[in-house]
Amino acid sequence: MPDPHQGLAPHVALQQIDELTCLSITHPRASALIALQGAQVLEFTPTGTQPLIWLSETAAFKRGQSVRGGIPVCWPWFGDLARNPQAVRDSMGPLETSVPAHGWARSQPWLLQEIGETEDEVKIRLEYPAPMGLPVAWANQVSLTLEIRIGQRLHLALTTRNHGNNALTLSQALHSYFAVSHIDQVRVLDLENVRYLDTLQQWAQRQDPTPLPINQETDRIYLDTPPLIRIEDAGWQRNICIESRSSHSAVVWNPWIEKSERLSQFKADAYQRMLCIETAQVMDDCLVVQAGGSSCMEVSIWQENSR
Repeated sequence: MPDPHQGLAPHVALQQIDELTCLSITHPRASALIALQGAQVLEFTPTGTQPLIWLSETAAFKRGQSVRGGIPVCWPWFGDLARNPQAVRDSMGPLETSVPAHGWARSQPWLLQEIGETEDEVKIRLEYPAPMGLPVAWANQVSLTLEIRIGQRLHLALTTRNHGNNALTLSQALHSYFAVSHIDQVRVLDLENVRYLDTLQQWAQRQDPTPLPINQETDRIYLDTPPLIRIEDAGWQRNICIESRSSHSAVVWNPWIEKSERLSQFKADAYQRMLCIETAQVMDDCLVVQAGGSSCMEVSIWQENSR
């Protein structure tokens, strides 16, 4: 196939930032920045608005290291592999004694397969090179692509294809960092009475009847989630809308004060300017891809004024 690096779309340019090659998009509808490492959306700002996606002020653009912020791709497991369901762990087969949190995909280079543009959006398609870090049993059996559409809305579609003869079980997430005016001004809507696992309280299962304010360290895995989750931001007078397909779980995360001081690429007060709501397929929502089949997890992100 022709090299997509040649003749990039009119509003797309290659940009080298320290050790990473990125795509810079400046379309009339929106601007964005995407690192080819990890297929990671780093910035997304619809024209005339505040950024929707948060990138750390101290982000490091280093090979083999996920950039703090943006939307890292967590695949083929989410979080600590040992905390994943047994079926996910079994599906990985024999592994090294030490494996990275959130899988391999977020810190490896992806291949740029397609760039297209219309008056409404730019479309980017990237592919994860199968041998990179995958178990031997997976190397010629699985392919992974991410399609990114950038316009007034940001749309991501993560597709896993199983070319083998056996079903595969995995977990995954689009680990989205959202930009907010100030964490004190924010509530999470649409998760009222949805059950969740509180990982900070011995993974206890709970439910809350009211919208969620972020006023302490928060790390919750919500299960049986609705398709639409909103971040209400009174400071910027907007709602960030996060609409998913094929995902019935989500992670809400903010490190708060003490943990912020221990995080890499993260200013001590950065917790005030970001909130993660991660579109996911985790825990009892983990993904089974049948032999010869495929599965696509999608999310659309946009803002609505709340004035």
